[in-house]
Amino acid sequence: MKKLVEIRGQELMCRERAMLDSERKIFWLAQAEEWEQRALDEIAYHFRECNLDRIESQATSH
Repeated sequence: MKKLVEIRGQELMCRERAMLDSERKIFWLAQAEEWEQRALDEIAYHFRECNLDRIESQATSH
């Protein structure tokens, strides 16, 4: 989950830059959206891995 914290940090930095840099606000918001999507992908990957581990544990215990 450390990776998720780093990704969310990048997203936050981009959103802060968007507030401070009115000339490039659209660029920074687009960057933030990309980081947000990476975070969602990371969360989905984590849950897939957890579910796969659980399924494998159940299969080996039977």
